[in-house]
Amino acid sequence: MQLCYYRGHAEFRASEWLTHSSALLDQMAGVTCLAGATQIGRLITHALQAGSVNQPVRALVFVGDACEEGREYLSSLAGQCGIRKLPLFLFQEGHDAQTRAIFQELARLSGGATIPFDAGSAERLRMLLRAVANFARGGIKALQKGGDEGERLLLEALQNRS
Repeated sequence: MQLCYYRGHAEFRASEWLTHSSALLDQMAGVTCLAGATQIGRLITHALQAGSVNQPVRALVFVGDACEEGREYLSSLAGQCGIRKLPLFLFQEGHDAQTRAIFQELARLSGGATIPFDAGSAERLRMLLRAVANFARGGIKALQKGGDEGERLLLEALQNRS
């Protein structure tokens, strides 16, 4: 796992690769918000360049409430993710219809999924992140074997993407 985030007008940070969820939580606890435009394209580009042939990045999870970048640009990157079998899992905070439409397109092109997310539900996010980790390790079959709420939600989202 690697924690990546952006904030402000040009700041983008990526942690070292982490192997324990406790280390990820420590990293996440140190992140603070700073207003600025979204940098989703920068995040996807980072994911496309990370990893290696022997250890590819197997999934990208994004949690956000807005998308201020060009749809065509992001769709092109998502298409590259689809070719490389790097699914994008986009958890949307809030109810912005334009953001939802863009997230759905990115998920479809990459082979991922989008799920609405309530920022107040840390437990739901935990379940969804665990489900994505299971998917990254074992694909659809791992989700089908699992059966907790997060795995069911993710499996349903993957099956219902348009």
